[in-house]
Amino acid sequence: MRVSRLYLSEPLETGLELAVTGERAHYLANVLRLRAGASLTVFNGRGGEYGAELLAANRRQVRLKIGAKRAREAESPLQTQLGLAVAKGERMDWAVQKAVELGVTEIFPLLTEHGNVQLKGGKPERKRQHWRKIAVAACEQCGRNRIPEIGPPERFDAWLDSWHGGVLLDPGGIPFPDLAPPKGRLILLIGPEGGLSPEECRRAQDRGFVPARLGPRILRVETAVAAALSAAQVLWGDGGS
Repeated sequence: MRVSRLYLSEPLETGLELAVTGERAHYLANVLRLRAGASLTVFNGRGGEYGAELLAANRRQVRLKIGAKRAREAESPLQTQLGLAVAKGERMDWAVQKAVELGVTEIFPLLTEHGNVQLKGGKPERKRQHWRKIAVAACEQCGRNRIPEIGPPERFDAWLDSWHGGVLLDPGGIPFPDLAPPKGRLILLIGPEGGLSPEECRRAQDRGFVPARLGPRILRVETAVAAALSAAQVLWGDGGS
């Protein structure tokens, strides 16, 4: 039987008893329907994980007792920074989820010339927190004990100024398997559904980004994320292990 996994932001240590409230309590008691005596795994994103026992549950809170720490990790040896054009609604959610499952280290949401998403006022930070919740849930599901960082949405040019060298997903580029192995980390840039503008592509290449393609078909943003990260993990990470 699969043991449920739960992210907790609190410091954790063996023998600690703590109360879980809000969404986390609802998830344990009403979604998973766990009851007193149930075992689960908890982690706080700082490395490793802990066994835990559910002591009691009601509508408002769940009480847990933290057990022994385990040093298990599921991080890829390939460090991957993903610059990703913001897509609309569920497409962006899906892209973030699959990127996390496929071992991404950091995600940088980008606002590009051909992007059709407008983020104004306090919306960028709300979106960032929403995507972080998706990343946390993906880590709970896939077994990762470290939460990938998600940067604030920013303009493409501003983000590009901080990087040099990487891979630009482009249907006119070289085949992905022909790329030279990344040195230390992979910086991957994926544009919006309509692609980056010619000027954005030129600027990226001026910053050392190499255009590369994933076959002859044009992929949606969320599909491109999953395909590119899968290929990268097989070629240079732990996808073939």
